[in-house]
Amino acid sequence: QIGGFVVFYNILTTCFLVLITCTFAISQSSAMACDGPREVSEAKLSSIQSFIHNKKMTVFTFTGYSGAQYQKPGAMLEHAARVLDRQNPKKTLINIGATAVGIGAIYDIAKQKGFTTMGIVSSRARDEHVTLSECVDYVFYVPDNTWGGLAPGSNQLSPTSTALVTVSTSLVAIGGGNVTRDEALAARAAGKPVTFIPADMNHEIARKNAQKRGKSEPTDFRGSAHAALADG
Repeated sequence: QIGGFVVFYNILTTCFLVLITCTFAISQSSAMACDGPREVSEAKLSSIQSFIHNKKMTVFTFTGYSGAQYQKPGAMLEHAARVLDRQNPKKTLINIGATAVGIGAIYDIAKQKGFTTMGIVSSRARDEHVTLSECVDYVFYVPDNTWGGLAPGSNQLSPTSTALVTVSTSLVAIGGGNVTRDEALAARAAGKPVTFIPADMNHEIARKNAQKRGKSEPTDFRGSAHAALADG
């Protein structure tokens, strides 16, 4: 009977320890989960610059496909993780376009690695109710009638892209379309470090978008940024 009691006691103790361990793991996981932006505001370039000046941190920007998404999102995230590992979370703000899809998935990894995150995005995203990432800390909606890139009929960047390029210390483009191309070229022209990592947009989404516009199905999914940046 004593032996049976000891066995029962050991089993009970083991179960209790497992329960405590699992509870702790769950609470830790919950603590690490992102819970949405801390601050969201409409801001012009000067306000964003003041925010960064007060933080006394450099701005490391990722740009690439958003709504077009990625054919291999896992590979994109692996590239981003390696890039992030070379940055200092205490001295670096990670900036993307604030939204959740495509390149915005990097916010999740950045938060896991201890970075403070920010996003610069056109006010159209707010007006059209585009979903923000749960892992972006500070969101700046720039008053803009475009989604970024060059302003229509102009060689000048739109307000959103102007703000993004101006405040960025360096920029990494993983694939990308016209907006990525225009921002990366402008950053290079300004003497800022720009890294380009080739990546295909999502093939199925690209085909569907072409069909909606009445165009033939694409055969090249590398994005317009590739031709301008891949060899630079």
